[in-house]
Amino acid sequence: MVGTFFGHRDTPPQVRPRLRAVLLDLIERRGVTQFYVGTHGNFDAMARELLAELERSHGIRYTVVLSALPKKADPLCESDHTILPEGIETVPPRFAVSYRNKWMIARSDIVVTHVNRSFGGAAQGKALAEKKKKTVIELAK
Repeated sequence: MVGTFFGHRDTPPQVRPRLRAVLLDLIERRGVTQFYVGTHGNFDAMARELLAELERSHGIRYTVVLSALPKKADPLCESDHTILPEGIETVPPRFAVSYRNKWMIARSDIVVTHVNRSFGGAAQGKALAEKKKKTVIELAK
């Protein structure tokens, strides 16, 4: 099974313990072995840090999905964990994050979110995941 993440860029650090508990449940009880994660904001950063930690201790795999080639050196891109979604090079830059998010949802079974407002990319990602009948785990409750 495959999981992915959507959360607001200003997600508070207090979410980290809940996110870790959900990740452990997904890995140990639900059999999720692969994760896709983005590069925008606090929620994505928390997820990446936890995934790196759990990769070592639980043998999972994770992939950081970029929305564009970086314009300068970026430590995220120096990892063998990063990819650009196929076809993104044809997408206008202002739609690249949305394209990337749709790509991740299409390849995922479970979507973990921290969405506490009805607008923005995280809210759009959660809505699309629900429309596509993905299992959505909301941490902002």
